[in-house]
Amino acid sequence: MVHMTQAPARRPTGRRQHDREIIALAVPAFGALVAEPLFLMADTAIVGHLGTAQLAGLGVASALLMTAVSVFVFLAYATTAAVARRVGAGDLQAAIRQGMDGIWLALLLGTAVVAAALPTAPHLVDLFGASDAATPYAITYLRISVLGIPAMLVVLAATGVLRGLQDTRTPLYVAIAGFVANGALNAGLVYGADLGIAGSAWGTVIAQCGMAAVYLVVVLRGARRHGASLRPDAAGIRASAQAGVPLLVRTLSLRAILMIATAVAARLGDADIAAHQIILSLWSLLAFALDAIAIAGQAIIGRYLGAGDAQGARDACRRMVEWGIAVGVVLGALVVLTRPVFLPLFTSDPAVKDVALPALIIVALSQPISGIVFVLDGVLMGAGDGPYLAWAMLLTLAVFTPAALLVPVLGGGLTALWATMTLMMTVRMLTLWLRTRSGRWIVTGATR
Repeated sequence: MVHMTQAPARRPTGRRQHDREIIALAVPAFGALVAEPLFLMADTAIVGHLGTAQLAGLGVASALLMTAVSVFVFLAYATTAAVARRVGAGDLQAAIRQGMDGIWLALLLGTAVVAAALPTAPHLVDLFGASDAATPYAITYLRISVLGIPAMLVVLAATGVLRGLQDTRTPLYVAIAGFVANGALNAGLVYGADLGIAGSAWGTVIAQCGMAAVYLVVVLRGARRHGASLRPDAAGIRASAQAGVPLLVRTLSLRAILMIATAVAARLGDADIAAHQIILSLWSLLAFALDAIAIAGQAIIGRYLGAGDAQGARDACRRMVEWGIAVGVVLGALVVLTRPVFLPLFTSDPAVKDVALPALIIVALSQPISGIVFVLDGVLMGAGDGPYLAWAMLLTLAVFTPAALLVPVLGGGLTALWATMTLMMTVRMLTLWLRTRSGRWIVTGATR
């Protein structure tokens, strides 16, 4: 874990030092990102042995929970950028104070979500069309698990604090410990205590609260060491919320794109939607690797701009783009080489395989584009350029929607749909490239 007393690092000289800095932040970040979906996988594996109805209930409730949490991912992104700027300016006390504002905002939002979700749980489950057999299990799991949302949001905000402090190792360690605890608690409560699906929900809530507690201990120690106030500050919380609104718009627009793609795939036929789900799972996994570089970008760019080092920010941006392209090429090659092994892991249906294969090729070819998109997205987040990111994503949504809706009309099946996904990523790349090329994102100082 980074020591909060250390002086902010100066701009590296040369590509190798840039590379070392990117690797030091990106590799642990990737591990933490991969650990997150393992929570759901552990729950699925344990609940799956209880019965089909229980597993179906878990699927509905988990979809609702993951949607709720993903909407608030700006708590991590906005906090990372704000804290990193303060670190670059050499003011660790203000950096931690900024992080505490984000954590207080997370607690407030989490409490509001709990208050809204508990009484409306049956209606939310109905919206997802759960069967009569699965509905009671979905409601039970949702009502218990929603109690852990404040902890989950605190984890997001505190992760952003540590990333801003240039520490991605602690989130990795906490994620691993949380995954292990979650699996043990789930198994013990579901089978040992015979609580069924409720035991799985309680196990996850306890694990999430434990993770939040660890993060709070780390941040509070830093606050005491540097004399940062722990009290909620209305102006600071309001500023954190205002910084998060554009990123919320960006995230909701991206979620809308993914939902539209899935809805279009469902209209193409059973084989197409099955293949789409497989490819989307792979696409999400590849995104973790690229997002790790983006997270490094948020922390590094924010620190350079906070230190008033505009040239360092430009140099780091250029090197991270090169990393994004290189990693995208490697990931694309891996997709092509492993596709004969990958598809049989998910399906034995020849029709699904036939539909998926050409779409997989498109995914592989688009990975260098995705690499650029993820990196530049992280750079602009680190610069606090949220309003531009929001407008750029709304433009991307406006371009993607008619193109995707025309797929069932014009033909081309799933291959055409994933071609529109590549179009979407290309539009994102162009909008982000134009912004970084303009230099308007380079605003130096402890605050933007």
